[in-house]
Amino acid sequence: MAILEKHKILEKNASLLLIFSFLVVTIGGLVQIVPLFYLDNTIEEVEGMRPYTPLELAGREVYLREGCYVCHSQMIRPMRDEVERYGHYSLAAESMYDHPFQWGSKRTGPDLARVGGRYSDGWHVDHLRDPQSVVPESVMPKYDQLERTLVDGEYIGDLMRVHSWVGTPYTPEMLEAAQSDFLAQADPDSDYDGLLERYGEETVNVRNFDGQPGVSEADALIAYMQMLGTLVDFSTFTAEANR
Repeated sequence: MAILEKHKILEKNASLLLIFSFLVVTIGGLVQIVPLFYLDNTIEEVEGMRPYTPLELAGREVYLREGCYVCHSQMIRPMRDEVERYGHYSLAAESMYDHPFQWGSKRTGPDLARVGGRYSDGWHVDHLRDPQSVVPESVMPKYDQLERTLVDGEYIGDLMRVHSWVGTPYTPEMLEAAQSDFLAQADPDSDYDGLLERYGEETVNVRNFDGQPGVSEADALIAYMQMLGTLVDFSTFTAEANR
C-alpha cells in the first residue's frame, strides 16, 4: 500500500511524472546502446552475401514504389511456427545492403524473406497480372501494368552510386557496367559473363523473367523476388554464438 501511495504522487504531479519517465527511458536506452560501442561489428558476416545486381536493385525500387512492403514483411522470427512455415529465421546480414530494410510487422500476405526460387517466373507473372488466378483468397490488386512498362536502366548507375555512398560495396567496375549488366540479366542471349564475374555465377539468375520482349518493370521485380533468401546456404551455416 505504501508503494501505491508513493506512486500516486507521480500520477498527480505532471512534472515529476515527466522527469521519472525521462529517467526510465534514458536508462533503458543506455542498456541497449552502450554494449554496441564494445562490439567490433553488430552484423555477423555471412558467406554468400553480395550487393544487389542492377536489375534486382531496380526491382527493389518497384517493390518499394508499389508499397509491397505494406502487406509483406521480410523477416522470419526465430519461433517454431514461423520457421516451419517460411524457413530459416532471418539473419541481420541478409539485410545489410537494404536501405531501408524491409523487415516489417504487417502480414496481409505471406512473409517474402525466403520467396526466391519457391515459385516459377510464370507463376509470378500470373500473380502480378491477376493475383486471384493463383491465390483465390488474395486481396492483392492487379499489377499487370508492370510488364507493359519497359525500362532501359539509364539511371541505374546513379542509384547504385547513392547506395555506395551509404556503404554498399559496389566496385568501380560494377558502377561502370551498371546499365549493360541491367540489360544483360534479363536477356539469356546477351553477353552476361561480365555480370556473373562481378556478382557471382552461383547466385545470379539470368533469363527473360516475364517472357516478353524488352526489359520491363515486371522483369526487374521478379528478378528481385527470385533472389530473396537464396544467397545464404543454410545447410552449411552455423551461427556465431554456437561456434
